[in-house]
Amino acid sequence: MMNYQDFFTSALDRLQTERRYRVFADIERKAGQFPQAIWHSPEGPKPITVWCSNDYLGMGQSRDVTRAMVEAAWRLGTGAGGTRNISGTSHPIVELEAELADLHGKEAALVFTSGYVSNQTGISTLAKLIPNCLILSDALNHNSMIEGVRQSGCDKVIFRHNDLDHLEELLQAAGDRPKLIVFESVYSMDGDISPIHAICDLAERYNAMTYIDEVHAVGMYGPRGAGIAEREGAMHRIDIIEGTLAKAFGVMGGYLTGTKAVMDAIRSFAPGFIFTTALPPAVAAAATASIRHLKVSSQEREMQQRQVARAKQVLSGLGLPLMETATHIVPVMVGDAEACKAASDRLLEKHGIYIQPINYPTVPRGTERLRITPGPFHTDAHINALGAALVEVWTALGLPLGTKAQAAA
Repeated sequence: MMNYQDFFTSALDRLQTERRYRVFADIERKAGQFPQAIWHSPEGPKPITVWCSNDYLGMGQSRDVTRAMVEAAWRLGTGAGGTRNISGTSHPIVELEAELADLHGKEAALVFTSGYVSNQTGISTLAKLIPNCLILSDALNHNSMIEGVRQSGCDKVIFRHNDLDHLEELLQAAGDRPKLIVFESVYSMDGDISPIHAICDLAERYNAMTYIDEVHAVGMYGPRGAGIAEREGAMHRIDIIEGTLAKAFGVMGGYLTGTKAVMDAIRSFAPGFIFTTALPPAVAAAATASIRHLKVSSQEREMQQRQVARAKQVLSGLGLPLMETATHIVPVMVGDAEACKAASDRLLEKHGIYIQPINYPTVPRGTERLRITPGPFHTDAHINALGAALVEVWTALGLPLGTKAQAAA
């Protein structure tokens, strides 16, 4: 008799052997105290400092945002009641989509339940609606974009990461057929930025559509927080801008922005939009409050950038193996899956510092790392404590340190 459980336990055993098994930390955030949180450890609750959150600006604890969510829930209830097609569109979603279209200078926006779904559904639907479409995808695009490309069923080619010569070579080879270039603005593991204007130049030269993922940039870059494309003055050159409500805006959901025709086509043909329950009204109201605040307030962005710069300065001064980035992403390289997990465990258990290990398949084998995301509420004291803890962990585990770090240890 076949034992189906063996299939699953064998798969999990393989993950354990490869040191890729993921352990979730049971964490309780405290509104108004973040990045301080409570870790429910096997020995009981313990206070910790979170250093790897994608709530980049701490907007998830903003009183304006939480108040908007609570008030909307009291007025409108907790759920959306179903899909927008069957149950109707809640007014807070209508307001949210108008706010997002305005943020990115586009005619229309469409909200999804997550950034993953907006990429997966948006790319696949767009490409299917373009006859004989060829998708040109950056080699380091997020899994959600890769899945969108795959599910489109269209021809695809992969261009080397941020390699404009390779992209142009592929565009030339494609000839006159319709083309869709999909890429990100900020790549979240390496923290580098795409050459947006140069990609748009190529798209215009070879008559291709452009689709940019700004999930790790919205809220944090540009005068109103619309992302790198806004900062670079390139939003008007990009056909579709995708983003998330779940990172710097501190809530949940994903979205697309573009022309009315494109957004209406996705609304009308995308299974991932048509057949899924809409965001609850309270979530939409909270996201709108966050976007409106960050459109006019630069304080959070300025504080974050200050603390990011200081964290980089302190950690590099200690000789820790930082990957240089031009963004808020601060990767500390380890280069081994087992050592990366051990470093993360020691930071949490001994120092009360939570930084999740980043291993394959999120990054290539041999490039395992701790991904640090300083925010506006990480104080100078937090940064100093982080530096001291990392030095202790690197020394205890025998990981390579520079001369400054060895002296400090």
